[in-house]
Amino acid sequence: MQPPPGGQRGSFPAGRRHAEHDREFRLAVLVLVGALAAGNAPQFATPQAEHPPPAARSAPSAAFDEELKNRLLPLYGWVLVARGGATPPPGVLFADEDAVTLWQAGVPTERAEMGGMTVELQSPALQSLLNARAEVRKLRLDVTPRAADAARRTYADTVKLWQSRVHPGLRHWVRKGRLTQQEAQRIRALPPREQVPEILRLEEQGLFFSTNRTKSILYSVAAPGASQHISMLAFDIKEHGHREVRATLARHGWFQTVPSDLPHFAFLGCGEEELPGLGLKKVTQGKRDFWVLDPSRTAGSVQ
Repeated sequence: MQPPPGGQRGSFPAGRRHAEHDREFRLAVLVLVGALAAGNAPQFATPQAEHPPPAARSAPSAAFDEELKNRLLPLYGWVLVARGGATPPPGVLFADEDAVTLWQAGVPTERAEMGGMTVELQSPALQSLLNARAEVRKLRLDVTPRAADAARRTYADTVKLWQSRVHPGLRHWVRKGRLTQQEAQRIRALPPREQVPEILRLEEQGLFFSTNRTKSILYSVAAPGASQHISMLAFDIKEHGHREVRATLARHGWFQTVPSDLPHFAFLGCGEEELPGLGLKKVTQGKRDFWVLDPSRTAGSVQ
């Protein structure tokens, strides 16, 4: 696969979407952006396994739905508009390991060795990444994974990362006298999905669970089942500090979408000039460009 010309529309493979459906898809995204701006975002259905074992999971509480519906979509939801032959996930949140395994098994993926580690991504995403890497290496730089979990992740991986913030945070706030040992034990014993509204409730009281305890846990790790790495369209890059690396990745459809996670890149599979039409806007922080939700886009802009 030859590297696509930078910034040229149509540089990426058409994938599974037929051309006649493209306009309807983009209009639907704009409607969604308008709903977010108005504060009444719809709740995406959570994918489920076809035959989950009885009592394998507990239903999410009303508090869970209320806490997450307006927070996860702006943070992680733009993987839903991935193009360039990529298969977007069915929603921003997977219920459990069964749902993740079922969905991942139906998506074409490829593997490659990079930096001494195995990287697995959706096929179009990996091919574009390898093309970008080939260009970067001509500059005597490289694109390699930041860690062993830089690409594909399982639901269990997201739970492990979530707990790596929750458990130390609970111990911290118990030591500070802001949380009782009994309450901490109760939260620690909850299933991962049921922990989420509890942690967000504590953060509303100023008990933050990010690594430095100064901001929300959602700026540090994704909620279980919400990571873009589950979709196999995200990659954490060791060499993210080089401007030339970031520019080359962008020409191949890879963009930074999470300002609080500098190594994180998402495969959106299109040229930069197309991103505003998908409801994204460019925000520059620390000489880096991030593509995030544009709250100024409303449903009224759809004619």
